[in-house]
Amino acid sequence: MEQRVLGTSGLTVSSLALGTMTFGDETDEAGSVAQLDRFVEVGGTLIDTADVYSAGTSEEIIGRWLSARGGHDDLVIATKGRFPMGAGPLDRGAGRRHLQRAVEASLRRLGVDVIDLYQVHGWDQSVPLEETLQTLDDLVRAGTVRYVGLSNYTGWQLQKALRLAEMHGWTAPVSLQPQYNLLAREIEWEIVPQCLEEGIGLLPWSPLGGGWLTGKYRRDERPTGATRLGENPERGVEAYDRRNTERTWAVLDRVGAVADAHGCSLGQVALAWVRQRPSVSSVVLGARTVEQLDDNLGSVDVTLSDEEMDDLSVVSAPGIADYPYRMLARQCGMSVWDELRTRSAAD
Repeated sequence: MEQRVLGTSGLTVSSLALGTMTFGDETDEAGSVAQLDRFVEVGGTLIDTADVYSAGTSEEIIGRWLSARGGHDDLVIATKGRFPMGAGPLDRGAGRRHLQRAVEASLRRLGVDVIDLYQVHGWDQSVPLEETLQTLDDLVRAGTVRYVGLSNYTGWQLQKALRLAEMHGWTAPVSLQPQYNLLAREIEWEIVPQCLEEGIGLLPWSPLGGGWLTGKYRRDERPTGATRLGENPERGVEAYDRRNTERTWAVLDRVGAVADAHGCSLGQVALAWVRQRPSVSSVVLGARTVEQLDDNLGSVDVTLSDEEMDDLSVVSAPGIADYPYRMLARQCGMSVWDELRTRSAAD
């Protein structure tokens, strides 16, 4: 598996990351260990988790696996904190007290002395950003965290964090973990240009759009059975009624055509598209089974041509408001804006 530098940091990660949100919930421990073994077997190095995944069980499973294999010197362990881990009002947020305690708890569950990449799981409007960043800097200086990152931040929030870190000489975030896939491309308006400008590595989550981009769902046929939407059609951002649109089916038709040309699955094409996008350092996979993981891992053998990348970018382009984005696209004439234009934008 290809190894890439995370943004402009000194940390090297595999181009695919093993996301572990399913561990301890949708995937039992035996299945989780099988995924971990398979991921490392094919050259994967970045394992991504969070304290909130299955209320800490995901980290515990990884910790027991790491102990059994004798450590993680050849791996990059990433986790996240910010969301509630208990019922108490103090047991949440991006403030000093909670983050310090969250890191201590993650270290115990993972059974490690240091976390390679610690990410704030989301913006916290109730805490001064200076407090969050200084706490992260303290954790790095204390040797319990090596690198820091952010997740689910907007462009202006990322910009503010970087400037504050620069101003105070604090450890700056090296990565951002957002949702990014052929059905969710809005980060290209502000966040991707900002990451390119600042050398921030993107770690996209939900690269398959919650399963949509595997082709498992059908037009005007509400999902049933043992799939995420089959169990809950209204689940999160990938809810069936939200994504059952003409744009979605047009994207799936095009992904299917490219998959046929390569003799691979739709999911592998969708993953290859994300992997080849600007500023992407590693794509976070999320599988229930080893069979699903194997299909995802097969995407490393799929390389899309420039024409195929452009074709998929055009059909999946999100609608753009006249102001400011469409106006800027016309004024700048830059490729980063050209890709955002819909087919009707040339009028």
